[in-house]
Amino acid sequence: MADTRTCEQCGTVFAPRREHARFCSARCRVAWNRENTGDRSAEASALDWSMAAMRDVTGRLLRATARDRSRPFAVISEAVWWVTIVDATLVRYHPGTYDEVLAGQPGAERRSIEETLSGLRFVRNRMGQYLDPVDFIQPDDSGSGPGDGGIMAWRWRPVPEPAFASPPLRGESWELARYRAYEGRLVGQTMGQTFARTAGFLRLAAARATRAMVPNAVP
Repeated sequence: MADTRTCEQCGTVFAPRREHARFCSARCRVAWNRENTGDRSAEASALDWSMAAMRDVTGRLLRATARDRSRPFAVISEAVWWVTIVDATLVRYHPGTYDEVLAGQPGAERRSIEETLSGLRFVRNRMGQYLDPVDFIQPDDSGSGPGDGGIMAWRWRPVPEPAFASPPLRGESWELARYRAYEGRLVGQTMGQTFARTAGFLRLAAARATRAMVPNAVP
């Protein structure tokens, strides 16, 4: 069943071309932004605390070693959670800014960012509920240096395709697309490559959103 949504601005039913699409057109997105400025302090607070958590956990990724195997798996799982939370916060409260920053990336990099984030949403949805962290994560056992080189050198493993109805039911088609993004963009990549790409983009989008909320903010 093809996925359709109702535009949050005009009520038109449309087929989304992107996973997080909420509006049928750029015109509706701009109109919604103008009419729903909301409580800017609440929006800024939601973005600030989610960004702070993401910065903290990605910093711990850089410092973590592989000596205690249980801890790195937990840190990677937490990093997946907070990266996807920041992404969702920006999509929810700052859709225009998010799309502008994404559109400003070169074509190949834009697709890579979108698909990497989609793959991380698949990990978030499946890890701990359907699969264990060890099913997703391949430790680096090369022993190339102190602490086994750190967990940023660990890689994503292939995982089985989820079993869905045929054809997929509404909503399942997006999870299948997330799975394909995971297979195409994450499998074989290191944690360092994955989180540098996504956290870098989200920091840029969050900084732009903050400046838009507070015109005199320091970049």
